[in-house]
Amino acid sequence: MRNKFHGVISSVFVLCWIVMIQPVQATDTPYIPLTDFGDNPGALTSFYLPLNEALNTDDSSLVVLLHGCIQDGVELANKTGLTALALENNFAVLVPQQSYDNNVKRCFNWFASEDTQLDSGEMLSIKNMILAAQERLGAKHVYVIGLSAGGAMTSAALVNYPNLFKGGAVIAGLPYPCADNLIKAISCMKRGPAQTAEELAQFAQAIHPQQTHWPALTIWAGDSDIVVDANNAHMLASQWLLLTQSSTKAQVKNESGYSISRWKDTQDNAVIELVIIKNMGHGIAVNPDINHGGEETDFLIKTPISSVVEIIKLWGL
Repeated sequence: MRNKFHGVISSVFVLCWIVMIQPVQATDTPYIPLTDFGDNPGALTSFYLPLNEALNTDDSSLVVLLHGCIQDGVELANKTGLTALALENNFAVLVPQQSYDNNVKRCFNWFASEDTQLDSGEMLSIKNMILAAQERLGAKHVYVIGLSAGGAMTSAALVNYPNLFKGGAVIAGLPYPCADNLIKAISCMKRGPAQTAEELAQFAQAIHPQQTHWPALTIWAGDSDIVVDANNAHMLASQWLLLTQSSTKAQVKNESGYSISRWKDTQDNAVIELVIIKNMGHGIAVNPDINHGGEETDFLIKTPISSVVEIIKLWGL
């Protein structure tokens, strides 16, 4: 059975993942359960924050949030400031939720090929949730943010369904396909993928041989992350450089505590962004000193910059 298989793998694997935010009930928030979204082979649940109907427009957007291990996704949306930003700026939020039955630490099973391949397992469940929410809410544009294990699943989603997303954000995550079993997963987390950037790009191109447009991508990592090495962020950027045929010369902006590198495609559009935060470990950057900048708690790390605020600003939401 599915839960037994992943339980055996996860009981060993999650020793490599640091315990994150303790879960709370999604019913403590204005989120609504999403049901009747079609096939659900990954056995996931989902919640969404709807648009304000009075302000709904033909150009509305949906932001999908994929949480990390142990986390309750709605709690993560609340604590990072994403919920408040959505309510203020009138975009919708969709939160797929992993269960303890599927993974003993509630990690998305990013290291299991049956859950990351095109139209398979958890990947298909997430796709069907997005399509159902998009239709129900009338959202024209879809973006996805993923943290840690959710960041690895975000990479897989962007490779598998490039036409579904306008943009993506991978935070403390890994490129796809980085691993398809436990041993490779541990190695990838600690050192980065065994594949070259060319091999990672070729894998994606083999899935979509006619694909000429790939979603814009922003990548975030702490240079002191001992759970998921920052080399993964650099390799993901290199993979996307090849897929988007972007300029190999980056525009680099050094700020106090972090640096931002941006690459443009052949049409001079900035399509790849890499943010490296100095002296930051595993987690997502928050800045409680700014409006909706998030709150500091376990693995929501106070820095001079808020990941979610900057990502939403980048996407123009």
